[in-house]
Amino acid sequence: MSVVLSPDLKYVTEERLLEWKNPNPSGSSRVTDPVPMTRFLYELCWVMIRGELPFQKCKIALESVQFEEDPYGDQMGSILADIVAQFAQDLTISGDYRARLVKMVNEFCVLYFVCIAYSEEFLFEAELSRMKPQELKSKEVRVNTRLLYQQTKFNLLREESEGYAKLVTLLCQGSLDSTSNNSLAVTISIIKSLIGHFDLDPNRVFDIVLDCFELYPEKKIFYDLIPIFPKSHAAQILGFKFQYYQRMEVTNPVPSSLFDLAALLVKEDFVDLDSIYPHLLPQDEDAFAHYEGFLSKRIDEANKIGRINLAATGKDLMETEEKQDVSVDFCAVWDLELDVLAERAPEVGTNQKLGLLIGFLSVHDWYHAQILFERLSPMNPVEHVEICKGLFRVIEKTMSSAYGIVSKNFQEAPGESGNSDDVMEVDSPATSSSSIKLPREFFQMLAVVGPYLHRDTALLQKVCRVLRGYYTTMRDAAAKANSLESDESRRYKEARLRVEDAVGSCLLPSLQLIPANPAIGYEIWDVLSLLPYEVRYRLYGEWEKDDERNPLVLSARQLAKLDTRRILKRLAKENLKQLGRMVAKLAHANPMTVLRTIVQQIEAYRDMIMPVVDAFKYLTQLEYDILEYVVLERLAQGGRDKLKEDGLNFSDWLQSLASFWGSLCKKYPSMELRGLFQYLINQLKKGSGTELVLLEELIEQMANVHYTENITEEQLDALAGSETLRLQSTLYGSTRNNKVLSKSTNRLRDSLLSKDEPKLAVPLLMLIAQYRSMVIIKADAPYIKMVSEQFDRCHGTLLQYVDFLSSAISPATAYAQFIPSLHDLAHKYHLEPEVAFLIYRPVMRLFKSPGVEGVCWPLDAGEEVDSEKGLLDFVLHLDSSQGPVRWSELLNTVESMVPSKSWKSLSPDLYATFWGLTLYDLYVPKKRYEAEIAKQHVALKALEELSDTSSFAISKRKKDKEKIQELLDRLASEYRKHEKHVESVRQRMALEKDRWLSQCPEPVKTNMEFLQRCVFPRSIFSATDAAYCAAFVRMLHTLGTPFFNTFQHIDLLICKLLQPMICCCTELEAGRFGRFLCETLRMAYDWKKDESLYERECANMPGFALFYRNPNSQRVSFAQFVRVHFKWSQKITRVLAQCLESTEYMEIRNALIVLTKISSVFPVLKKSGVNIEKRVSKIKADEREDLKVLATGVAATLASRKSSWLTDEEFGMGHMESKPAASPAKAPPGNNNHTAADSGNNPPKEHTTRHKSTADAKNERSNGVASRLTDEQPKAQSEETSSKTSRPSAESETRVQQKQRGAPSILGKPPKLEDGKSGKLSESGLDSIPTTATNGKSSQRGTSMSSTSTHITKVESGTVSRTSHEHTQKRVLNDEPDKLAKRRKGDERERETEKEKERERENDRSSRDRADDRHEKEQREREREKQREKDRERERSMERRERDRSLERGGKDEREREKLPPPPPLPPSFVPQSVSRHSVEREREREREDDVNKRRREEDNRDGRKRDDRDGSSSKVEEREREKLKEESEVNAKRRKVKRSSSTEPGEYSPAVPSSHSYDTRGERKGAGTPHWGGHGDDNVRTHSKDTSSKASRRDTEQYP
Repeated sequence: MSVVLSPDLKYVTEERLLEWKNPNPSGSSRVTDPVPMTRFLYELCWVMIRGELPFQKCKIALESVQFEEDPYGDQMGSILADIVAQFAQDLTISGDYRARLVKMVNEFCVLYFVCIAYSEEFLFEAELSRMKPQELKSKEVRVNTRLLYQQTKFNLLREESEGYAKLVTLLCQGSLDSTSNNSLAVTISIIKSLIGHFDLDPNRVFDIVLDCFELYPEKKIFYDLIPIFPKSHAAQILGFKFQYYQRMEVTNPVPSSLFDLAALLVKEDFVDLDSIYPHLLPQDEDAFAHYEGFLSKRIDEANKIGRINLAATGKDLMETEEKQDVSVDFCAVWDLELDVLAERAPEVGTNQKLGLLIGFLSVHDWYHAQILFERLSPMNPVEHVEICKGLFRVIEKTMSSAYGIVSKNFQEAPGESGNSDDVMEVDSPATSSSSIKLPREFFQMLAVVGPYLHRDTALLQKVCRVLRGYYTTMRDAAAKANSLESDESRRYKEARLRVEDAVGSCLLPSLQLIPANPAIGYEIWDVLSLLPYEVRYRLYGEWEKDDERNPLVLSARQLAKLDTRRILKRLAKENLKQLGRMVAKLAHANPMTVLRTIVQQIEAYRDMIMPVVDAFKYLTQLEYDILEYVVLERLAQGGRDKLKEDGLNFSDWLQSLASFWGSLCKKYPSMELRGLFQYLINQLKKGSGTELVLLEELIEQMANVHYTENITEEQLDALAGSETLRLQSTLYGSTRNNKVLSKSTNRLRDSLLSKDEPKLAVPLLMLIAQYRSMVIIKADAPYIKMVSEQFDRCHGTLLQYVDFLSSAISPATAYAQFIPSLHDLAHKYHLEPEVAFLIYRPVMRLFKSPGVEGVCWPLDAGEEVDSEKGLLDFVLHLDSSQGPVRWSELLNTVESMVPSKSWKSLSPDLYATFWGLTLYDLYVPKKRYEAEIAKQHVALKALEELSDTSSFAISKRKKDKEKIQELLDRLASEYRKHEKHVESVRQRMALEKDRWLSQCPEPVKTNMEFLQRCVFPRSIFSATDAAYCAAFVRMLHTLGTPFFNTFQHIDLLICKLLQPMICCCTELEAGRFGRFLCETLRMAYDWKKDESLYERECANMPGFALFYRNPNSQRVSFAQFVRVHFKWSQKITRVLAQCLESTEYMEIRNALIVLTKISSVFPVLKKSGVNIEKRVSKIKADEREDLKVLATGVAATLASRKSSWLTDEEFGMGHMESKPAASPAKAPPGNNNHTAADSGNNPPKEHTTRHKSTADAKNERSNGVASRLTDEQPKAQSEETSSKTSRPSAESETRVQQKQRGAPSILGKPPKLEDGKSGKLSESGLDSIPTTATNGKSSQRGTSMSSTSTHITKVESGTVSRTSHEHTQKRVLNDEPDKLAKRRKGDERERETEKEKERERENDRSSRDRADDRHEKEQREREREKQREKDRERERSMERRERDRSLERGGKDEREREKLPPPPPLPPSFVPQSVSRHSVEREREREREDDVNKRRREEDNRDGRKRDDRDGSSSKVEEREREKLKEESEVNAKRRKVKRSSSTEPGEYSPAVPSSHSYDTRGERKGAGTPHWGGHGDDNVRTHSKDTSSKASRRDTEQYP
């Protein structure tokens, strides 16, 4: 026995089975809860099949339950029959189950529960049929065939018409209007009796009933008569009616009443639509193909509108141009539509499906009408006027109740036609009181009607108002619910989606087909304004894409584009009013196409911006909103480069678009800006910042906040003043207080800081700052100049945007509340310190003193400084939500922003003070205040001189005077306030200065860290910051800040960091750095020009301490400062020349920009100017145009200042030593041949060069500022020592000059000669010349030479100190053995060389003598001329020196009067390093002359070899080779000797080197050596450490060519 799976019993439970088996007489077994009939009967049958319930108890079970459905008729029996039939077909039920199933069926048949409707096999099995299954099936087929296909034959010709007449009379009589049950039953019985009595055909009777129903569709009795006929017959009868009109011989169209009848029958479900649809013609495929051909033709015609005929002749074009007047046909679209309707009008009469659709719309059956709309959508049925009107009727009926509520609200609202915002305010509360509900079918109708709603503008207006009321009702209900999961919120979301679909599919497409109706635009905007701008822009984007296949809409766009272009051709200032209105009318009808065409024209023609902006004053708010979308669409459109081919400048279209958008937003306050800001934010997130040019234009046009680097010195000076001075001193500041401008500024601020929507100001600011940092790394540019340009643009936008935020957001506390904290800026957003302080700087001024009311940082609190607690701790209070922020917490944040190693040389207080202050805090532009006040006085005086006495002129003059007087008062008060402010800041800095650097463990690196962390980042940040850095450094110097060395600061800036800064800056940064460098050089040059100013401002300041480790150490003297200033000028010249000669584009460009900025203070020296001018002239011939333009400007500036250039002597002002004479020794007359031979084969002794020794290098690398003064100190010290020991007389000075010029020696003692050869000075004679004293005055001959960088100085007259004499003697004794050995070797070489030269002179004496004599003569003449010039300069220097000494004595007396400690004396042997610059130049000249002599010797050797070859004497060739080798060995020996002689120990003079001096015929030396700085004979010389050379900075001895 197979297992039968029974279902789970839910209602027939075990308890119920027990109750039914043993029924309770009380009747308590009845089920109380109603149960589903089908499920209960199914479970009951199962329990009976399984034998759990006897068949006899089935009736008891059925009586004990109550079904959920009320059984009607034989419903229960039908359900039982279905259940039994399912069981009968189940093959798994077999055996006992099957037997019980058969018994159950027999029992049901006995009890008449079910009808016999089972399969033949089961009926035979249950013995309900005696026929076999096959026989029973054959009988069933015969019966069905007879019933269905055998027709009753009626002979219609023999029928009597009386029955039909009575039937028609009955159906058309007026008594049928009554719909009572009695009259309906009577009518039905009469109809049946007529059919039976007159033997009428039932189908013919049904046809007559339908005809009468067609004539009287308002009679409701037909709805009850039709069901008595078979439902299938109705579709066939209607089909025969429609097919009749499809015959060829029938020319009449199908009457509309027949379509209405069919629609009513389908609507009342008497006929299925699918049953009647096949009877209608034409077929869908044929109709669709016909429409496709029509559509293609219309689209081609629409695309041809506005095309230019290239085959037209000139005459045709001229005639066409003459026909194109300024007038525009706004109804041209209607004419096109009428043509389309006339062409498609026959379709309604021939297409029965369209007629049926009209019938559905006439009976308001939207359900079946929508089905037909979907089926016939390929042929656009709504285009037909009849269908469109029917659809309008359905729409108006559907929204009639909702519009009644809305119209009531509009009648209650005053000023219905006013501003849309006012309507919103009045409408919202009213609509919330009475809920407006719209069915889903209403929105389906709007989607179907699409753009054809323009045919009924009144209905379109009603639809807009209903949608607005519906949306506001749902929105207010959701707002009250205050829950996203509530039913109101869900309904609101659904309503929002529906409204969006309605606007996008119906309202906006309809607008472009309505000719110039701004009222409709206002109604549509009332609906659109409720939606966020993101949704609106999405709808605008989908607007045109959905209607590309509609020829009518396409034609309207083409006509609008053509008319717009024709008007723009003639738009000018003269006809602006007329043509501007025409443009507005075109925009009212087709805003998207018209505005896009205008924007495209503006991108191509920049001159059209202002006329078009003025013409846009006639646009509506909807068109302004669409215009913003068009601008964003053009920005986001791909396939166009936003930069030009050079990668530096913006494309013309982008520049024009940005300028247009800025001008438009400035003039019209209704422009929406949040969309543009969100677009910029999205672009910055993607790493693209090119579109920031639009933000620049918006801020510049709307807020009048400009950013420019091309400002004059006067404007830069004015920017340090008060707000009024800044506004009056700039061209763009004069209109800053305009009311219109104030309104536009507020609108721009409100767009960034919206109250209801997310604020975009801070995200935009952070993204711009982060993009500035990433643009160098992620910039997609092939050249570094492109990256530089992108960085400069982003940096300028950042400065402009921060300036706008800080000025537009008031008060300052509001700015502080929405700006992130300094810690977040640095660590959360990862901004650079300079950018973080730029943003946070206004907040730092809100820190208030807790002890003094009204005193904010950085003003002085007026209290004494506590050495233990430090300055007062300022506190920042913003609001209750944010706790107070203390100044100490801010300093902790500052410490975390910079690497910890930097705090060993800096302090957070100094760092925060530097980055927190501005130029306004340090500097008062007095001249600019006075100039502006004088300017206003002149304007006031000019007003008083006006002679117009009319009342209008007098009143206007009075107002202008009041304005000017108010401005004068404001300027004067701000001037006084500014002075007090600067003084207060100065007092505060004076209190804090001692704590800034005194506790730093490594003050050696203070200046370098200060330059790296503070000065350089801010000096290249902006032009005002560059001026601020120079002012801050000057303030530190003026305050006498301990451990801040101003001298070293300038020296590091120029000597070490100038070239790297020029090379690593962008173009604009180089300009800013040039401004900073200009201010620094101007400050140093002012000190250099006026010694009294130097004595007042620098002589006693810690910033000019010689050793910066000790601020109280010796100060730099004025003479030393002049010489170092000369060195700075040379260094700047070398750096700029090196950059100008570089192959890198940016180095050349930056050098030219820096030259432009510092042109007022550099070059000062004539030599530097000439060198720079040569290199600039070369760049003028460069093929790169931008470099040529810059170089031309620089060359013009240099040429204009050429007359003010100074020579080295004029620049030195008598504090710099001139170069020594280098005239050759004059040979005796009897030894000319010998001298000529020497000059031809050996280099002159005056031009022999030596390399710097290791000891000299160590001596030059001394510690601190002293290392920078190594070249300058010996001269000042020698002068001071000379003034203390003896006063130089005129005779001594003359004697020195005579010695330098090579005059005969005053000693009267001939020089020592060797081997009896006159004119040849032996090396031993260098050291054997004694010191001779005459008349109590000693004349000392110099015995030492400096290093390579030291030139021969003049011979000093005076008393020689004993210590110096001992050192000299000691050095001479130590060097004596080496000199003897060298002299012997030299004698041997001399003899050999003499013999070889004698043989050589015999061969070519004549030619050699002439060449040598000529060369020697020219050399002597040049040297004599140089010596004469130097003698004249020396005489002038002596006079200046006498004046300087008198001034020093006067300064000393003044210091004694002021009781100031005098600076410690400098060592007498101090070697100024600037002197070494001249010696290096001298050395290079000697090297060049050595090279010339060497080449001459080589040529002579080659000539000698040729002669030897011709003579065939090989011995002479060998001798010449040996001669060459000996000469080279001799030169090398001399160089080694020079090196050994220069490598002296510290504290000793270097011995004189014979090869570097020239002698006259009497053998006296022409110059004295200069001592080194490393060690001195004076025991009082101050030293810093044991090994000063190890801590010194390296001196750059490279001589500028």
